[in-house]
Amino acid sequence: MPSSVRRAAVVYNPVKADVDRLRLSVNTAAAAAGWAEPLWLETSVADPGQRVTRQALRQGVVMVIAAGGDGTVRAVAEALRGSEVSVGILPVGTGNLLARNLQLPLNSLDDSISIAFDGVDKAIDLGVASVTYTDNSINDHVFLVMAGLGLDAQMIVETRPDLKKQVGWLAYVDAGMRAIPRAEPFRIRYSLGTRNEHQALVSTILIANCGVLPGNIQFLPEARIDDGVLDIAVLQPKGVLGWLKIWRRVTWQNGVLRRSAVGRRIIELTESDNERAMTTLVGTDIRIVPDQPQQFELDGDEFGLVKSVFLRADAGALLVRVPAGRAVPTDAS
Repeated sequence: MPSSVRRAAVVYNPVKADVDRLRLSVNTAAAAAGWAEPLWLETSVADPGQRVTRQALRQGVVMVIAAGGDGTVRAVAEALRGSEVSVGILPVGTGNLLARNLQLPLNSLDDSISIAFDGVDKAIDLGVASVTYTDNSINDHVFLVMAGLGLDAQMIVETRPDLKKQVGWLAYVDAGMRAIPRAEPFRIRYSLGTRNEHQALVSTILIANCGVLPGNIQFLPEARIDDGVLDIAVLQPKGVLGWLKIWRRVTWQNGVLRRSAVGRRIIELTESDNERAMTTLVGTDIRIVPDQPQQFELDGDEFGLVKSVFLRADAGALLVRVPAGRAVPTDAS
């Protein structure tokens, strides 16, 4: 194969993808774009995608196409972090949150493949989590959309796989209805950057690289995927009323009022600090130490009980293929 001919690898989840259709469509698009025949690599339970992506890098590919859900994309991104090799996203999973935040097509495999081969590279941030587990081992993981400590992660643990296959992200609602009534607030110590340490009693704390959730819910509308900082939500609801206030905020205020200057002014005038059930913070990094080990999740995948986490933004660490000739919004608004 001439060295001038570009080659891509396809890292695919065989459980999520229609492999025969995928192979035909990708091979056809690669040939039409003048690329070499792609390298095909399958994920597994033992390797969600990191090892096969590194194998692809050793073989000199210039793009890795991730065909799967958020877990597959996260694994590929972890291996590509800091490289000059871009990732093309074929969203065939449940949440597909990175694709949503980048406003990439969710329901057209052909459009997604076309963007991979004919699009351009966009540099985005990665979140990096250094996790200390209950056995005192420490591991680094990346995340593309959001990390969660506490109730959010417990909901991931309690999500029923069979229901998730049937109704997709709505299965998390079922898990939440079962987890919230049993949830006990816990105390954390946290510090942003070099600032002083603070304490808080929380139900969950979320650390976001970008802010859109399934259903196009604008959870953290100020979050940008390429601003070099993390957006943090500290949830401290008091009973059912507190959860309703959070729901009102992310659906009504974020989704409706914040779209206009008048609406933003209404939010400023009506929001009361002493009644706030959700506090937002911004920083390049944050260290969190719960008083007792808590469940932890990254991009919808559970990572077990942890003693502490240190999360930071790695600015511009990943190249993503996006449509040519269009500036992709980083706030998905």
